[in-house]
Amino acid sequence: MAPTPRTRRFPRYSAALCCAALAGCMVGPDYRAPAAPQTDHYTVAPLPEQTASAPGAAGVPQRFAPGVEIPAAWWTLFHCEPLDTLIRQALVNSPNITSAQAALREAHENYRAQFGGSLLPSVDASLGGQREKFNGVTFGEPGVVDYLNLYNASVNVSYKLDVFGGARRQLEGLAAQIDYQRYQLQGAYLALTANLVTAAVKEASLRAQIDATERIAADQDQQLQVLNQQFELGGVAKTAVLAQQTLLAQTRATLPPLHQSLDQTRHQLAVLAGMLPSDPALPEFRLEMFTLPQTLPVSLPSSLVRQRPDILASEALLHQASAQVGVAAAAMYPQITLSASYGTEALTPAGAFQAANTIWSLGANLLQPIFQGGQLLSKKRAAVAAYEQAGAQYRETVLLAFQNVADSLRALDHDATGLKAQTEAWRAASDSLTLTRGQYRVGGVSYLALLDAQRQYQQTVVSLAQAQASRYADTAALFQALGGGWWNAPAPVAAAGTPH
Repeated sequence: MAPTPRTRRFPRYSAALCCAALAGCMVGPDYRAPAAPQTDHYTVAPLPEQTASAPGAAGVPQRFAPGVEIPAAWWTLFHCEPLDTLIRQALVNSPNITSAQAALREAHENYRAQFGGSLLPSVDASLGGQREKFNGVTFGEPGVVDYLNLYNASVNVSYKLDVFGGARRQLEGLAAQIDYQRYQLQGAYLALTANLVTAAVKEASLRAQIDATERIAADQDQQLQVLNQQFELGGVAKTAVLAQQTLLAQTRATLPPLHQSLDQTRHQLAVLAGMLPSDPALPEFRLEMFTLPQTLPVSLPSSLVRQRPDILASEALLHQASAQVGVAAAAMYPQITLSASYGTEALTPAGAFQAANTIWSLGANLLQPIFQGGQLLSKKRAAVAAYEQAGAQYRETVLLAFQNVADSLRALDHDATGLKAQTEAWRAASDSLTLTRGQYRVGGVSYLALLDAQRQYQQTVVSLAQAQASRYADTAALFQALGGGWWNAPAPVAAAGTPH
């Protein structure tokens, strides 16, 4: 029979499909990483070369160093050995880190499972036997009843050609999921270390505030005793004694909330480190244990999108969404499956292993979706919409990251200025209190003036401790906002617990 035009086209169509498969044709968009924002600064106003200075260890000026790399163990710049030891223990014991590591391993195994199931042939071996009773009426011999034993052994091979790249796009999405979990793990490390530093600084600040408040209360109590003696001698009115008692009670009333905050911070530190709140091994932190880093590395804006784990994780989700568009598009094209089987079939177990009873088959199947009520097209449109959503979420993550850095940079500048002003206020209040006490002893001022000087001094002492702690906490916030320097680790700590 002469070939018709349709049969003549079939070989060419088959050859085209084979060439497409060999060439690795993949429908859908090829992912391209978004470009970094076109800017060379984080804030409108330029940063000063260095911050303001103030007396004391917390008042040293800090210099901004654009383009300088952040060390992986950035918390060591505070030169606090107990903090460094606690963080290294927390990186091993934290349940959040263990959970993130397990999620990364899961993503790896899902990728391996999909790779073996979609790009490699499926080979199965089977061995079976069955006993049947049949009626001869089926073969035109009524009344004939017999029994049959049937044994078979076979190997079946099936392979689905990935002509249009649906399986490869699926793998691309799973690879992006691995990247997402990897950056989630890096983000967990960064959040854990930053939270530990911030909590340790907060504990130190609370201890400084408690110590200062207790000293002030002791001083006020001593003043109350003097007033009581003067009252007994008729030197002062009862109102002065009552006013001093009120001031002392107010000062002591601020201590329980401070102790409560201290206890909560200690409990938070223990849990972050993977310890029970009752664990006595948790170290205590005080402000004098920290050294304020004088050089602050500031990554270039163009590098931030390649360093922040949350930005990289968001980009991985964007990549995954892009791959899903390809998966949805490939589902609209023909799907070709090749299959083959080879084995034996016999009436006895021994015959199942004889070459004379060999059976085999070869097959090919082409499936072309024609009409499914618009389901495939709607799925593709949904995948495109999901990709656009992921793109918008990525841009929002980038904007928030730049906001974090800008806020931290400005906070450090304002912290230094604020500490300088607060130090001057504390010094003036201290001098005023000393002078007022001397004048009160000789009758130069009223007791109300002394009372007011005591209140002002108390406020400046507590505010000074808070201002000192803010410089340490906001320095840690800057390192966190810039990504923490994990990419500079010689052997990344995030590799612990992940497959190689």
